[in-house]
Formats: sequence, structure tokens, C-alpha cells
Amino acid sequence: MKPKPSRPYDRGPRIKENPHRINEKITAAEVRLVGDNIEQGIYPVAKAIEMAYELGVDLVEISPLAVPPVCKLVDYKKFLYEQKKKQKEIKANAVKQLVKEIRFGPNTDDHDVDFKLKHARSFLGEGNKVRAYVFFRGRTIIYKQRGIDLLMRFANTLIEEGVAKLEMEPKEEGKKVAILLAPKGKK
Repeated sequence: MKPKPSRPYDRGPRIKENPHRINEKITAAEVRLVGDNIEQGIYPVAKAIEMAYELGVDLVEISPLAVPPVCKLVDYKKFLYEQKKKQKEIKANAVKQLVKEIRFGPNTDDHDVDFKLKHARSFLGEGNKVRAYVFFRGRTIIYKQRGIDLLMRFANTLIEEGVAKLEMEPKEEGKKVAILLAPKGKK
């Protein structure tokens, strides 16, 4: 019988495996060597590892699928730190796009549609997508075509203004009919 862990979530030490092959773990016979203070070219792995030890750095396989694999002479911890920093920067610069929802009833009046158009313009101006839908309650489901027409009129107004583009045609989702509008790309 196995001993019970002291805490139910404690599963023992986690060993994190390196995402790259380094030094002796490189399996290729020859590698293309890149890095600072060295002559770039194709070298046998033993010679490349020897060069890394002379410079006091690691031989890191950065492109294992290339023929021959590309390796870099660099301090491995510093290399991981720089990669993590780049990933963080890419994530920070990524556009975060939300989907804002606008709800209609099948008998929504023109004035109310105009009011909701203002909200849609501001959402699209901020770079968010807009999901407009008509919700059918009870027996109003018989007016499904009226709801589709309402959504298409709403979408066409925004498209004609050059504010949005239609990303999803009217689609039935149970008691709803919905469309998705995305902000028009900057030219």
C-alpha cells in the first residue's frame, strides 16, 4: 500500500524538463553554429560542445528541425530569461478583443434601434466585436423573420457607415437569432 500524501494536493516534486536540448543531449552528428564571438558554420557536435566549454557557455539547440540543426553558443539561463521576456512583450502587445452584446426584441421600434446603433458604434470604435441578437419570448417566436430583418437592417447601417463588417450571418440559436459584427480594419 502506498503512503498517503501529507496534503491531498501534494503529488511530490515536479521535475520540469528543459524545452531545448543542451550540450550532451544534442543527438545530431553535425550542427550549424551561431552566436557571438565565434565563426559561424557547420561543426561536428563534439567540436561545438568543446567550443562552448572554452567560452564558458552552453550549446543550445534552437532549431531542431533544420538540416543540420541550428545551435547557439549562449548562457542557457540568460537565453531562457530573454525568451520569457519576449513572450511577455508579445502578449502585452496583443490586441485584446471583447465581444459586446446588444439585445433586441422582435418588436423593437426604430428609435430604439437608433439608440442601440450608438452603442454599437462606440463598441466597434474601441476595437470590440458586437454580437447583436433578437430574443424571442413565448409566442413571439412566430416573428422570426421580423427579427432577422431587424438584425440585417442594423448590420447594413453599420456596414454602410464603414464602421463594421459582418462576420457571421443571422444564425438561429434556440430562442435567439444572432449576428456577429467586427470592427472594420484600418486602411
